[in-house]
Amino acid sequence: MTKRAWGVLFVLCGAIFLEGIDVAMLNVAMPAIRADLGLSTGTLQWVMSAYVLGYGGFMLLGGRAADLFGRRRMFVLWLVVFLLFSGLGGLATEGWMLIVARFVTGVSAAFMTPAGLSIITTGFPEGPQRNKALLVYSGTAAGGFSIGLVVGGLLSAIDWRWVFFAPVILSFGILVAALVLVPKSPRPDRTGQGVDLAGAITVTGGILLLVFGVERATHASAAWTTGTIGASLLLFLGFVLIERRSASPLVRLSIFRSGSLVRANVSGLLFAAGFFGFQFIAVLYLQELRGWSSLQTSFALIVIGVDAILSPLLTPKLVARFGNARVIFFGLLLASLSYALFLPITADWVYLAMFPSLLLLGVAFSLVYGPLTITATDGIAEEEQGVAGGLLYTSFQFGAALGLSAVAAVNIAATEGTSPDALLDGYRAALVVPLVAALIAAAVSAFGLRHRSAGTVGSADEGPAGGPVEGPTGSPSDTAPESGRQADLPSGKVPA
Repeated sequence: MTKRAWGVLFVLCGAIFLEGIDVAMLNVAMPAIRADLGLSTGTLQWVMSAYVLGYGGFMLLGGRAADLFGRRRMFVLWLVVFLLFSGLGGLATEGWMLIVARFVTGVSAAFMTPAGLSIITTGFPEGPQRNKALLVYSGTAAGGFSIGLVVGGLLSAIDWRWVFFAPVILSFGILVAALVLVPKSPRPDRTGQGVDLAGAITVTGGILLLVFGVERATHASAAWTTGTIGASLLLFLGFVLIERRSASPLVRLSIFRSGSLVRANVSGLLFAAGFFGFQFIAVLYLQELRGWSSLQTSFALIVIGVDAILSPLLTPKLVARFGNARVIFFGLLLASLSYALFLPITADWVYLAMFPSLLLLGVAFSLVYGPLTITATDGIAEEEQGVAGGLLYTSFQFGAALGLSAVAAVNIAATEGTSPDALLDGYRAALVVPLVAALIAAAVSAFGLRHRSAGTVGSADEGPAGGPVEGPTGSPSDTAPESGRQADLPSGKVPA
């Protein structure tokens, strides 16, 4: 890659690092925020849920906006919004102010993230160069989350407001670098591509209600949850009917005929559910039962951050040798083993007993997250790269919400009392959820193994799940469509 290409990748990695560190720091700072603002448990829950709703609800719309209005333009605009509302969160004096700030920050991330991902997928050709760029990108995201766990503990020990002010400083630096390094490009040709407003409203409303219903499932009645999810499904049905008749659909429904794309998104959803559900229970175990501080917990979990090293260094070599499908499948098996090893937790487990599970989970993340990012966008036409990225990140976000709600519900149902034994029973029952999610994800991804290309493993014409690239009708094509993508970025021309 050229120096200009590395510069563009540096900016985009900075943005995804910012998103990861922002989420992780807030997770650790929650007790300090509650104590200072006097928030109830319900309000504190909404501080977390607001970001998830904004991020998960608007991700698909954000991906399409990048395709229609310019990737660079959307990236820079919503980075500015992220900067402003992160700062406003740090100035909050009431719970509702913090909730609003987090919701808008989540919305800005929903537009910024797929725009950044699609700049990579349209600026680097399918094959080794794009794979390397995406694996560096995913490793940076993982590194942001891991570093955020420790930095969040340190900053919240000083003043929790710095958890919001620190991203402002970081995002300002990224904004300046983006304006300098990410080149402008002509406004996308939207001839015959109107804005599908009805589709945008129905799918965004459907996703918002679905994430909201799942997120609040453990805090609301069964009738309320059923009604919310039912309304969401009706909106999705309306969305499908609208898209089938729309001349310029928000999402071309035939994109789902690609079995490899569907496998990548389903596997991503299940993997995220297990990953975030496991971390939630691990934190409860360490802090509620063992009495560890937030900072001690952060240092205990930081070993999961080994993926930040392995993703750019080891994973590209494994993908080149074995292909995306095999690497993803093996990573999901490792995640299953990690969760299984944590099941026999006791009230006096030493850290060395936990270490293998945490290390294996970090390795699994490095083998799954990056290759899934590659597989979800390979073979997709350039004008739909934003939508493909939005679909994947929507799957990740909804998976995280689903996993957190599921483990919380099982934990509450299985915990009878406050004794150490009762707490352990609840944790062990809840830990079965990530294990089942990882095993199902492995089973889904295994279907991609039989579609593996007979050509060079990991080559550009290997499809998203390791099989041949599927065309719009779902039939294998000889090569992935290039759609006029450049072989590199020597002239600094990155599609906007």
